[in-house]
This record gives sequence, structure tokens and C-alpha cells, in this order.
Amino acid sequence: MSAIASPPRRGLVLHWRGSRFYIDTLLLLTSLALLLFGFVMVASASLHLGDKLANDSFYFPRHQLIHITLGLVVGCAAAAIRLETWRNISLQLFFIGLLLLVLVLVPGIGKVVNGSSRWINLLGIRIQVSEVFKLIVVIYMASFIDRHISIVRNSIQGMIRPFMLLGIAALLLLKEPDFGATAVIMSVALGMLFLAGASLWQFGALIAAFAGAGVVLIMTAEYRLRRVLSFLDPWDDPLNSDFQLSQALIAFGRGEWSGVGLGSSIQKMFYLPEAHTDFLFSVIGEELGLMGTTSVILLFMVLVWRAFVIGRMAENSSTRFSAFLAYGIGIWFGLQAFINMGVNMGLLPTKGLTLPLMSYGGGSIMVMCAALAVLFRVRSEAIAAVTAKPRVRSSWSSV
Repeated sequence: MSAIASPPRRGLVLHWRGSRFYIDTLLLLTSLALLLFGFVMVASASLHLGDKLANDSFYFPRHQLIHITLGLVVGCAAAAIRLETWRNISLQLFFIGLLLLVLVLVPGIGKVVNGSSRWINLLGIRIQVSEVFKLIVVIYMASFIDRHISIVRNSIQGMIRPFMLLGIAALLLLKEPDFGATAVIMSVALGMLFLAGASLWQFGALIAAFAGAGVVLIMTAEYRLRRVLSFLDPWDDPLNSDFQLSQALIAFGRGEWSGVGLGSSIQKMFYLPEAHTDFLFSVIGEELGLMGTTSVILLFMVLVWRAFVIGRMAENSSTRFSAFLAYGIGIWFGLQAFINMGVNMGLLPTKGLTLPLMSYGGGSIMVMCAALAVLFRVRSEAIAAVTAKPRVRSSWSSV
């Protein structure tokens, strides 16, 4: 039986200067839901903190609203850039990222918070350099895979070559120190190479090498070892080294099924450190219970699913760079959300990673919005490539 191949669903279509931009409606609604949900929870988790630090209860909500607005502006700008441009400047972007990682370590340029030098002030906004570098790594890896797909699939050089540069970045990140960002960047790069068809034995050997390096890093740094020991037994010293995790677990316990009510959290009242950033998920668990945390998990599942659907769509349109760009963004968002939630629930050792699109932070919100904009661009260009081709007949038979 023969049938004419149907075109992909286009969703919303924007017309601008004679061109069309195809928007994934479900991805758009999911992204906006995460941003709005995050804004409400940041406001709930930070009213008391703003009153204490700035004598203004709405200090953090107001700044988060500014961050979201700037993020949408940056996203629109990123969506206007053709994917071929990102591909052509990928290596230059990578070296700019390395330069930023060096600058953040320079006294007077990098801003030190809680003993870590991870931020640079840009136009009054504190930007975490590692967040910017995550997007740069996804672009660089997608370009490398596109240009050297045969080497990736047939030679160990396909894995060694990109990780030589990533190793330099990892050393700079560990110098800050930022072990969490290092783990995310390396894992995203590994995931993209796996999807590209890297040899399984080479992939396994590289994972074993990274695991061994991780163990060495943990054993040679007292604060990392302390975090791992706290993770293994969070109630061993609940008022000192285990304080953060034990308070997070108490928050989830208080929330039960439906939560104590929006704005009614007790743990955020100076018991749970970083309640509006790294441990926002715990506040969601306390105030909205299992229903609230499940809703957040489902939203991230939809986001990652759409990223992989868009990647597959781009792959079918013979645009390999775009496809792996979408895959990399999906892996990044899913992995970082999983690590943040796992840390909050005591499933993973404590890491300084935010909940994507939800936690307080200007740099994080803007970079995440830019990454989503690139994802929207991937889908739009894939649909444009498919619709530009003549529709052909495809044959299929039913069993």
C-alpha cells in the first residue's frame, strides 16, 4: 500500500520579514510553565530573606522577574541566529569560554561567594561562567560530531580529541571549585558521543576513567569527602556537616501528599540554606507536597522528550549538527534537573547546581532561555528543510 508522506506538525508559525519561524507549542507551554512555577516558588522561598538582607520583602522576586524578562530578550536574540552560524563559530566560542574560565579566577574580576570563585559581574548582573560554558560545550560537541562523525564511530581519536580540550576546561572548573558543573559538562559530552555511535568499549573505558578520576578528586578534597560522608548518613551530624541535607529531608517529610500550603514553609525560614536557589525543590516538596514535586518532574520529562523529538526531526532532515545540538540540550537539562532533585532528596551528594529555569539567578535563567531558543530554532529549520523538499511517496505494508 502506498501513501504520501505527511509533513510534520508545525504548531505556531511566526512571520517576520518574509520568513517563517515554526514554534513547538508544547515545548513553549512547558518552558513558560517552568519559568512561572519557578518565579512563584522563588517568591515564596525568599520573602523573609529579602526583608532581612535588603529590608525589602520583594527584593528577590523583583530581581527574578527582571532575570526572566532579560532571559526572554536573550532567547529572542538567540533564536534569530541561524544554526549554521553557531556551527561555524563553535571552536571560537569554546576558546572564549576557556578565557572566561580563566578570568573568573583572576582576583578582582571573579566574584567569590562561599569560598568559590564562579561569577563575573556583567552590566550589574552576576553571571556564573560555568552556566555559559555548558551551552558552549553543547555547541562545540555538536559541531565536532558533525565534522568528524566517521572518526567518532570508528576510532578512539573521536573520543580523545574533544576531551583533550574539555580536560583543560575541567581543570579550570575544579580550580574555582565547581565539581558539579564539571560532572555535568563531561556527562553531556559523553552522552552526545554515545548517541553519535561511539564504540561501546571505548565509551565504557572512558566512563571507567572518569569514575576513577572522580573518586580521586573526592578523596583528595576534604570538603568533597565530607559531602559524600554526609550523603551516606545525613543524620550522623544533623546540626553541623549534615545540616543542609537533613533540613531538606525534613522539608519533604512535612510536605507529605499535598503540602503545607503555598507560602507556609517553615524550613525556608533560615533553617534550609539556599532555599531559593539550590534547594528550591525542597521548598516545593514542603509547600506543595508530592503533587507539586511530581508536577515539576513531569514538566522536565516533557521538556527533555520534546528536545529528543526535535533532535530526531532534525536528523531526518539531514542536518546532523542541529540534531546533536538538540540532543545535547536535552541531555543537559535532564541531567542537571535530575542531579538537583537527587541532591535535594538525598539520592546524590550535595552539588552546587540550580534547578533549570526555576532557581533564582540571572545568568542561569538567561543561558537556559538562550538554550531553549536554540532548540526552537532547530525545530523551525528542520521543518523549513522538510517543507522545502517535494513530497515523495512512501510505501509501507501492514502485516
